[in-house]
Amino acid sequence: MKKKLIIGTRSSPLALWQAEFTKSELSRHFPELDIELKLVKTTGDVLLDSPLSKIGDMGLFTKDIEKHLLAREIDLAVHSLKDVPTDTPQGLILSAFTDREDTRDVIISKNGESLKDLKPNAKVATSSLRRTSQLLSMRPDFQISDIRGNLNTRFKKFDETDFDAMMLAYAGVFRLNFGDRISEILPHDIMLPAVGQGALGIETRVDDEQTREIVKVMNHPGTEFCTKAERALLRHLQGGCQIPIGAYASLKNGTLRLLAYVGSVDGKRAIRDEITRENCTTPEQAEQTGIELAEALLKLGANEILAEIRKTC
Repeated sequence: MKKKLIIGTRSSPLALWQAEFTKSELSRHFPELDIELKLVKTTGDVLLDSPLSKIGDMGLFTKDIEKHLLAREIDLAVHSLKDVPTDTPQGLILSAFTDREDTRDVIISKNGESLKDLKPNAKVATSSLRRTSQLLSMRPDFQISDIRGNLNTRFKKFDETDFDAMMLAYAGVFRLNFGDRISEILPHDIMLPAVGQGALGIETRVDDEQTREIVKVMNHPGTEFCTKAERALLRHLQGGCQIPIGAYASLKNGTLRLLAYVGSVDGKRAIRDEITRENCTTPEQAEQTGIELAEALLKLGANEILAEIRKTC
């Protein structure tokens, strides 16, 4: 058994919360381990002046940490799973999927208004094309503004501007104790989350069997099944662009239910569909479910929406 583990992480408050949580859980199971954190600045942390839709978000928050992992300078990386591209670099593997926090998105508004109560032409801040598309499909009058930075920075920008509302993931808001700022938690029939939202992905080297075995204590099978279904759907649809895709899978009594959304950036064209698989007993079955729903979406017209978006990326 190893005597020391080095965890690679970004330095944002939320990333540090995630890394410290992982360290605490591993220490609880393996008290003899000496565990330390190595902070890594990623491209996504540096390029804050451009919208993600312009620079692309494929690996912006993971690639630099993965370089340290491949160079054996760290033993594992802790990521927000929604930031992890669906294809991991050769030699690396997602070895654990942590028990998922609430996957829903939230509205933060200046005066506590819910989404439906926001005034006509309200200014809503988000850096996500997925949120933008779903918002505009419901409320074409909204004026969408880009907002980047870590969670603390976003709250500061929001408070100092004339934005009427801001959209964030519940998981991060809750973990950093901003829950009292939430105006509304949006149900999945209104806003589908990002693939993997609310879960952490723990990445290791394929050939590091000891670390892979250690981090297995963090794996939550239900989360693994659900997020693998979502990630398989995204992999089948995406093709390397930042695209407005939302998905949410749930597993209850062996039945996997997967919901998905594909829309144009302006929200004028939007497709929702779902699939259910009974007796889902393996991750491979979960992934196949994601592929089947992706195929159904393509037949419903998602291929035309995605083709238009890819012309500009």
